[in-house]
Amino acid sequence: MKYVIVLGDGMAGEPLEELQQKTTLEAARTPRMDALAPKSEQGIARMVPVGMAPGSDTANLAVAGYDPRKYYTGRSPLEALSIGVDMEPDDVAFRCNLVTLSEEDTEYENRTILDHKHCRGLDPSAHTTAGIVGLFLCKCTRSDTKAHIHKR
Repeated sequence: MKYVIVLGDGMAGEPLEELQQKTTLEAARTPRMDALAPKSEQGIARMVPVGMAPGSDTANLAVAGYDPRKYYTGRSPLEALSIGVDMEPDDVAFRCNLVTLSEEDTEYENRTILDHKHCRGLDPSAHTTAGIVGLFLCKCTRSDTKAHIHKR
């Protein structure tokens, strides 16, 4: 028998006033999910071990059958592999989200983060953007450094 596992990763949300106190999922048109639901087994499971930060990276490792306590070394190596970076056992991957900061006349560390998800929906000429919009990964070895920009 074949299985399809549908993970509602990132579907949690708070009710929004502009959606008449519904979450984005409650307000969304979901005809395909609605068609699958009566033919499916549904449930909630704790996939992230107690004591670990609940995130999609640790949860998806567990769903795939890997114990996050043993195999989770951070999100960077997972994202590096997902864009085709060959990781060797002694490689290190760095990951960062680029943000848009307010233009207050204050120290850098006291500015307000206006957007923390790839600077979406903001006029780049009106705000300081910390670098190129996208995902930056480095593959660092003793002999070379490779940078990859991945835009989502």
